[in-house]
Amino acid sequence: MEEKTLIKDKSFAFAVRVIKVYKHLSETKKEYILSKQLLRAGTSIGANVREAQNAESRADFIHKLAIAQKEAGETVYWIELLGATEYLSDSEFQSINADAVSVLKILTAILKSTKKNGK
Repeated sequence: MEEKTLIKDKSFAFAVRVIKVYKHLSETKKEYILSKQLLRAGTSIGANVREAQNAESRADFIHKLAIAQKEAGETVYWIELLGATEYLSDSEFQSINADAVSVLKILTAILKSTKKNGK
């Protein structure tokens, strides 16, 4: 139960951070396309985690969490692209990328544990 609460809290906090990065990129850097992709994928993680927590079955839980995992992977891609194109400074990139990778690792661990334990 602790992992489920941890990922719920971390994915929500990460979504808030993604929204702030989106606002910064669109208002300050006038970058709208990549940042919109980051916004969509980064906020979708937490939404799918919430759906997983209200899953109708174990299979539904795994499916929803797998979607969250895919969205987290996509989010890492957009962050890497924004860093490589210098829309994010090195320090901004390192910081948000570390958060994204952390969320991805937690999701992966929960999925592996759930599949292994049959819960």
